[in-house]
Amino acid sequence: MARRDYEDDPAAPKANSLVPAASAVVVDTEGRMLLQRRTDNGMWALPGGKMELGESIGDCAVRETLEETGIAVEITGIVGTYTNPGHVFAYDDGEVRQEFSICFLARPVGGTLRASDESFEVAWFAPEATDGLAMVPSIRKRIDDWRAAQGPAIR
Repeated sequence: MARRDYEDDPAAPKANSLVPAASAVVVDTEGRMLLQRRTDNGMWALPGGKMELGESIGDCAVRETLEETGIAVEITGIVGTYTNPGHVFAYDDGEVRQEFSICFLARPVGGTLRASDESFEVAWFAPEATDGLAMVPSIRKRIDDWRAAQGPAIR
């Protein structure tokens, strides 16, 4: 399903759903971070997605990371919470989602790096190597917040 991100865009469609979601900044022992290039918008992103009934928000981040990248992780902290009502995702099925997202900090504990149905590519990057990658502003904010190491961000 195709997706278009809008952030503080007056031409954005009005949200018709609100979905809790989680993402993860996964950092390995070499200080590299895990990113995926998404199939729905072609952009680089942190692993993450919507929370399912019966799971915690932390479990959501762990599950989504494994599903999308093949890497099992352990949550070690929180990067921030992201709830900008001006940030919506418009899907080709008519859903326009306002997301309530918590971005976690995590470390890899196993698995094998691989792409999935939701990703064209999955790779580890030195933080400075992410500067030139194509990504939506909301993902860039999460990475910048982690890199700034100022503690949890609330946006």
